[in-house]
Amino acid sequence: MTANEDDVLAAVGPRLRALRRERGTTLAALSEITGISVSTLSRLESGQRRATLELLLPLARAYRVPLDELVDAPATGDPRIYARPIKHRSGQTILPLSRQPTGMQAFKHLIPAGPVQEPDPQTHEGYEWLYVLSGRLRIILGAHDLILPAGEAAEFDTRVPHWFGSATGEAVEMLTIFGPQGERMHVRARPSRT
Repeated sequence: MTANEDDVLAAVGPRLRALRRERGTTLAALSEITGISVSTLSRLESGQRRATLELLLPLARAYRVPLDELVDAPATGDPRIYARPIKHRSGQTILPLSRQPTGMQAFKHLIPAGPVQEPDPQTHEGYEWLYVLSGRLRIILGAHDLILPAGEAAEFDTRVPHWFGSATGEAVEMLTIFGPQGERMHVRARPSRT
């Protein structure tokens, strides 16, 4: 191994620590996501453990960053996020649009055309904001049964029983931003002139 390669590997630990702190993630949370022990993560960040592909691949997936970003490879100039689509049991395809494993996360949801589904409201920790790009979205939120056309948005505490799907059986596309409990979107907009 050359001195230059040693320097590159020595810089990985501080880069990993900075990335974890920037994302507001604890070693314990990162361990849970990656399956790498807290002690190994700590030694890796402090430089006491040499970075290997076996350790860097799950970390790159957890942080949703290209592997070359972890080892400071030369920039390719490509800012795109290459995330794998998630197929939901409801038939939806969910595309991650952000790289961080914790904090605010952005997604694009594609609800395929098909029979109108029976609502099955669920709850979980968090806060969600959504914006309908196309189609007509039916959202059940507690006692409310709403139809949102393209261009409309909603935000809600996900501890309230909620469900969303196509209102008419046509395809629906929407963007969502999901955050931990208590973390809300701050939308700044100018009032419309009438």
